[in-house]
Amino acid sequence: MSATDVPVEDEATRALCTLMEELDTCTAQLEQARERAEVLLRNRRAGQSWAEIVAGEERPLIVEQLSSVLSTLSTAGADWRREQAAALQAEHVSINRIAAMFGVTRQRVSALLKESGSPETD
Repeated sequence: MSATDVPVEDEATRALCTLMEELDTCTAQLEQARERAEVLLRNRRAGQSWAEIVAGEERPLIVEQLSSVLSTLSTAGADWRREQAAALQAEHVSINRIAAMFGVTRQRVSALLKESGSPETD
């Protein structure tokens, strides 16, 4: 496929754009969690007990923010990987080569392609 044949928008491109948006959101959430962690550390070093610190922490708790970020990244990352595998296969890259590129097994790539609705060919 030449550069002139590359589609401007395809499912992989959309998944990558979504991933980038989620990365920006998660980065902001992690920066906020980092700032809040500094406050907790100051409180602990000032002699407060963990019970006092956690009871006084605003919701969502830092641990809740982290869980949310991890879930978001897991979902967006999986969507991106699935669509990227399908896009590579559409460009006639073999399942074995995709597996090597992704650092996963051939079976994992086959599962990704099934999830994306792409027919498995090699």
